[in-house]
Amino acid sequence: MIDEASIWAHLDALAKPHRSLGRLEAIAVRLAMTQQRVDPRTRPRRIVLFAGDHGCVADGVSAWPSAVTGMMVGTILAGRATSNALAGVHDCPLRLVDVGVAADRPVDPPPFYRNARIAAGTASLAHSPAMDAERFAAAWAIGTDEADRAVDEGAAVLIAGEMGIGNTTPAAALTMLLTDASAADAVGRGAGADDAMLSHKTRIVADAANRARALLVEDPAAAIAAVAGYEIAAMAGFFARGAARGVTLLLDGYVATAAALIAERLAPGTARAMIAGHRSAEPGHAAALQRLGLEPLLDWGMRLGEGSGALVALPLLDSAAALLRDVARLDAIGAERAD
Repeated sequence: MIDEASIWAHLDALAKPHRSLGRLEAIAVRLAMTQQRVDPRTRPRRIVLFAGDHGCVADGVSAWPSAVTGMMVGTILAGRATSNALAGVHDCPLRLVDVGVAADRPVDPPPFYRNARIAAGTASLAHSPAMDAERFAAAWAIGTDEADRAVDEGAAVLIAGEMGIGNTTPAAALTMLLTDASAADAVGRGAGADDAMLSHKTRIVADAANRARALLVEDPAAAIAAVAGYEIAAMAGFFARGAARGVTLLLDGYVATAAALIAERLAPGTARAMIAGHRSAEPGHAAALQRLGLEPLLDWGMRLGEGSGALVALPLLDSAAALLRDVARLDAIGAERAD
């Protein structure tokens, strides 16, 4: 086991003024700790997008209909979504996994698509559990399988992204359930809710989280399943397995971080492998990051999802890794620091 002190000692011995790279050095320490090596890798890497629909959309929590999930899945499959563009420019192969989209399956999909559909979306958490524990376990297992596949193929950094209209509602309910956040703090506007919709969404989230909380001590998996989404449960399994395999988990925004809360609750220690790519404009994201003990790399007001914020932050990990691996030591160039 390496500790933070040994990584800082390595950085301080490099051919540069002491702590002259500011926060980049702190990022380097965190990256090295996630992989437990002073020469961490950031390539190969992979982003896996998990897609699913949500029954609560029919209850008026989103400005967009559920059909848009299927439309965006088609856009990703065509290589024309934001996630495709950012993954391509940052040399991060993308994989799309359908765990619960109601739209018809694509005809002749590209090889980066996997049909792992459990159901045509969740039930509405406004009226009943979104899913039962068995389906939650199935979604978790899909994420586990995807993490194993990525690591077996050499990935050192994993990003989980999501596509699912309405999924900031379960993300808010999970944040309420697994942190100390109130409904007012956890619920945001998602993809464009107006004031009336925001108020309505807040009531639905508060009621659902309070019902789930009654189960949390005796049956945490069932409590979480009651307010989760298939893509969120899959991301949680992906994170837990990736951490167990010793790779770095670069977190995206609010929905992905809700999945990270699940992973840490059900597989304690998972958060040690995480680096937060950014802080979302969704208000509950700050509470979720605080519970995980993570300081985001960027705070740019992004709220798209699709792994986009993590992809934008990815070059910072490349810079941190290069610093640790490729800079000469002071003693190697014959220099000594005056004490």
